[in-house]
Amino acid sequence: MDESHPLGTLARLWRYPTKSLQAEPLTTAAVTNEGLAGDRRRALFVATAGHARSDKTYRGKENNLLHTVATEADARALGAARGVVLDVRDDGPYFDDAPVSLVFDAWLRELETLTGMELDPLRFRPNLYVRAAADFAAREADLVGATLTVGTVPFAVTSTTIRCVTPSYDVVSGHADPAMQRTLVQRRDNVLGVYCRPLATGSIALGAAVAARPGTRGPTNRKD
Repeated sequence: MDESHPLGTLARLWRYPTKSLQAEPLTTAAVTNEGLAGDRRRALFVATAGHARSDKTYRGKENNLLHTVATEADARALGAARGVVLDVRDDGPYFDDAPVSLVFDAWLRELETLTGMELDPLRFRPNLYVRAAADFAAREADLVGATLTVGTVPFAVTSTTIRCVTPSYDVVSGHADPAMQRTLVQRRDNVLGVYCRPLATGSIALGAAVAARPGTRGPTNRKD
């Protein structure tokens, strides 16, 4: 590629101040070496002795309602209802695999077609949700190794995002939909989205152009 290859436009932007709790929508975000400023700086840790996750983070996999609440007090109440004592730690960030999660709407639309369901992108807890360009045809694996620019800030795409059970939970009710999860596993290899890490600091905003930077892995917009 001799010049930036346009992939889409940043349509939604979120951070998660406390890991596994509700998202906070943003119009702009500062990008640090550790990801989006204020993202997952805090986390809930299991303080119950003998629990399978004692001294580890309490996640959506352990409680299907965690992502439906915004406050740590509400999260503690959810844990208490299941006999789990939770402590808050604020010395993060606390990330599973990489600091920034990115999803293209084209990938979500494909899953919606496969499942026959309308799916809220927040099921997949992205930081960056990108409206794909008209000719976008890349799969997640096609972008691994690429450098994407969001506005002027570059991000390295480090891996595809392998999904756990959490996306099967409705973002409002917490109701689990195993059929959706089976479709994701069987038809998309349990992948939706990619993980990224910032290559520079800066600021990003809704409406920013998302492009593949020259000299990185391609093609990123291919037709099969």
